[in-house]
Amino acid sequence: MKKIHVLSASTAALLNLFGVPETVVGATDKAPLVLEAKIPLGAVEGRIDHMAFDAKRERLFVAELGNDTVAVVSLPDRKVIHIIDNLKEPQGIGYLGSSDTLYIANGGDGTVGTYDGDNYRLRGRLDLKDDADNIRVDANTNQVFVGYGSGAVAVINSATGQQVGNVALKGHPESFQLSRDGQRIFVNVPTARAVAVIDRAASKQVAQWSLRYQGNFPMALDETSRQVLVAFRSPPRLVAYAMKDGAPLATIEICGDADDIFVDAKRSQVYVSCGEGMLDILESRDTGFARLARIPTEPGARTALFSPEQDRLFVAVRASPVEPAGIWIFRPDP
Repeated sequence: MKKIHVLSASTAALLNLFGVPETVVGATDKAPLVLEAKIPLGAVEGRIDHMAFDAKRERLFVAELGNDTVAVVSLPDRKVIHIIDNLKEPQGIGYLGSSDTLYIANGGDGTVGTYDGDNYRLRGRLDLKDDADNIRVDANTNQVFVGYGSGAVAVINSATGQQVGNVALKGHPESFQLSRDGQRIFVNVPTARAVAVIDRAASKQVAQWSLRYQGNFPMALDETSRQVLVAFRSPPRLVAYAMKDGAPLATIEICGDADDIFVDAKRSQVYVSCGEGMLDILESRDTGFARLARIPTEPGARTALFSPEQDRLFVAVRASPVEPAGIWIFRPDP
């Protein structure tokens, strides 16, 4: 692999004043992510939160928290084809293909709305009372998990739309991930400065990993290496922990205000999206991580979604004086 030269933040800022791109590569090198397209979202103001993907229809769902709406984006058409409105600060989104159901978690009123996957009509609402946030779906068990409130993960039966379980935590859950074997859930709990480990069969927390750094919001699982990847905001670091016991294995500095992490298993790469207006592309190695590139986006572009089916990274860019709200599509190269 050819070496990619990455600049320090101070040097990059200075060069940007003169119009020099932040990510500098050698004359024959290519950046590991290439900006392929920008899809405008229209008159969307304020914060944009998480996304989900309908692989069959090739549609992206975008939580436009500041607008109280969710946009449905057709990727083949490169445009917004539908708007779901009358929401209250939509944050988390999940799509379950087996039941063709879209789930939207509203932070403003604590509800989770269920919608038809073809016409986006409202089927029903589940009231979790407070700050419904991240959503994860398990296609194998047809269960839906929602982090909410001052510390809990709700379990929803997708067939009935009813809550069938609840796991108490020691603080509001941010990003959480379901292990592939269906046995555990790993949950970031920033206020407890910890990762909580949930036993799904027992429906309870069975372990807690104390963390060295603060602001543990994004999380991803590297199932190949059996690692839990956690990004911190203070200081900005990514740490890999052993999935079996939480032992720290590797650490690397990352961009600031990280909000999403994704593992590209095909390339052994990790993508980190940061609100300071950067994407960090890391390579996973036996000895830890190495940064391949730091690619500029826009300030406030914190959330992203990597789709293995599309082999694309989608970054939600909020409106600014110089850039309209939109979805930026990055293509891994090669």
